[in-house]
Amino acid sequence: MAGFEGIQWADRQMRFLLGEKQFDLLEPDSKVPAVSRSIHYGLCLCFEGIRFFCRKGRDGRLEAVFLNLERNLQRFRRGIAFILGSTQQAMVPTAAELTDLLVGRFLAAPEMRGFLGRMAELGAQGYLRPFTVDEEQSIGVTFPGKPGIRAVVCSYDRYLGEPFAGVVVPQLVRAVGANGTGCLKLGVNYLMSVKAVDAAKKVLPQAASALFLDDRPQARLEDRAVTEWDSSCCLVALRDGTVVKIPEGNLILPSVTIVGICSILRQAGVKVQERDVTFGELVDRANANEIVAVCSIGTAGILNRCQKLLLADMQGKIRGTQQADPEHEVYRALGEARTTYWNIYRGEAEPPAGLELRRFPLG
Repeated sequence: MAGFEGIQWADRQMRFLLGEKQFDLLEPDSKVPAVSRSIHYGLCLCFEGIRFFCRKGRDGRLEAVFLNLERNLQRFRRGIAFILGSTQQAMVPTAAELTDLLVGRFLAAPEMRGFLGRMAELGAQGYLRPFTVDEEQSIGVTFPGKPGIRAVVCSYDRYLGEPFAGVVVPQLVRAVGANGTGCLKLGVNYLMSVKAVDAAKKVLPQAASALFLDDRPQARLEDRAVTEWDSSCCLVALRDGTVVKIPEGNLILPSVTIVGICSILRQAGVKVQERDVTFGELVDRANANEIVAVCSIGTAGILNRCQKLLLADMQGKIRGTQQADPEHEVYRALGEARTTYWNIYRGEAEPPAGLELRRFPLG
């Protein structure tokens, strides 16, 4: 499974108790109770991943730059609403309240200025990770008694990266659509992600990622639809120049990054089509050399093109192999879109219509 490289953590974390409306800055190693519903049962665990960039503004003041922040916050709000009980829904913060917490009170805190200033000097990628946890000391199997939001922040060099290899893992299901969990960033989803990568490595030892199919293991394999990578969304680039985006649904996390990448591709004249891709189509197109690349799209890595994807069946037999074609124009267009996406944060490219760039002074 993909990991961060060159990571540096800030020396503060934040905590906000949803019921008490209490905000605190804590030491980076401040713990949650060992006897907690979150630790024992995985309850009250949702999170968000938010890319940002720190730089000096025109007035010389430090500022944080975000792209489509509202989408991140709304996705986090949906996760919080899911992990709380029906009588606790009034605790879910608004997007404006989350912005004030995460940016106005956490990132803008004087104690954070040194870390964020160093990020600005290095031009480093920033990653803001808010998450929920039950702060109550209890092991009862109930909704949280003391739900809170914590947040940490880091800079890093790379996530996943290229080249990487992957394997389709049809025998495992990441989430069940009927439960409505696959479209949320919940801790419970990610055990199956690491199990899938472990299974992928048994087929291809150098595999760094696993590609899931839908939640119908009893259906004919060829009819099952591609959903997501183990920790990122999926784009399929075809030799005719079309890029296919998998439609959102209960099994697909609504990716903030993929919205930006698709907007950049369309602006560059690349045809982007939103539709299902079945395992059968993937095998047929791979064997006919009609696929240029299958891409991993996510907050931390932005876009990475899989160099080798093994299309394994339920027994691990290889039904086809997709090899990326770095010489194809759409392969190059994908790489340019990734560069443009990051350059928007850096102020070196303009965002396409529909993408909201926000700058926040940090003191």
